[in-house]
Amino acid sequence: MSDFNCSPIPGFDPVIIHLFGPISLRWYALAYIFGLILGAWLFHRIMRNPMLWGKKGKKGTPPASADITEDLLFWCTLGIIVGGRLGFILLYRTSWIWEQPLSILKTWTGGMSFHGGALGVLLAVLYVAHSRKINPLRLADAVAPVAPIGLLFGRLANFINGELYGRVWSGPWAMRFPCDTNAALPLRHPSQLYEAALEGVVLFLILRLAITRFQTLSRPGLTTGLFMLGYGVFRTAIEFVREPDAALIFGLTRGMTYSIPLWLGGLTLIIWSLKKEPVQK
Repeated sequence: MSDFNCSPIPGFDPVIIHLFGPISLRWYALAYIFGLILGAWLFHRIMRNPMLWGKKGKKGTPPASADITEDLLFWCTLGIIVGGRLGFILLYRTSWIWEQPLSILKTWTGGMSFHGGALGVLLAVLYVAHSRKINPLRLADAVAPVAPIGLLFGRLANFINGELYGRVWSGPWAMRFPCDTNAALPLRHPSQLYEAALEGVVLFLILRLAITRFQTLSRPGLTTGLFMLGYGVFRTAIEFVREPDAALIFGLTRGMTYSIPLWLGGLTLIIWSLKKEPVQK
């Protein structure tokens, strides 16, 4: 599978504007910018709302003041970019390390791994929590509800790039990838849109309902566990209609293999957090 292709939408250019030389502003980059800005805005609101952090109908105390947003945004952005790119190389394109090492730096052409980016964000959260003396689970719980925003924009960018497409299929909404204009190519599932809907919209609504109606932020680790479980299950399900990114591992796609520990860990975290008493303050 090619890592960067033309858009499946006829006449739509993945490049918004060419600046100079090889430098361009792409929808892929803009998706990350929008996702980070909106995510930071929602995180800030969560940290300023004490009603989300207590038991039902009671105020609680957020783990930190809202001014932590800028610090966390910087480190999470770094974690997403570095972790996402290194994760893609190590998990999907290992041969690039010795065959085309300069391609590792070409993040603007696509090729980012969620699992690598998630690890980068985890390290960012742990660093900020340690430096600010905050409970890392409670800080992660504030980050989890905003993560689907980035996933939504990221998957839409994958669709615009014509990358990470689905398996061959001739259903009513099938599309041609990488280019819709090439009639010789087979029709496929637009799996990027499935992921945008499930990992982005549906998971966002689930987590929003969890923190506003069921006060999951009062139990450290519960919201994070719900995110891990939700993403892991959705990603594993969609892998059945998504074209494998690389060679299978014991009959499973790379996405399935890397997501199984995620949803198992999420389920474990949920069970553990439910056994604990809610935070009293």
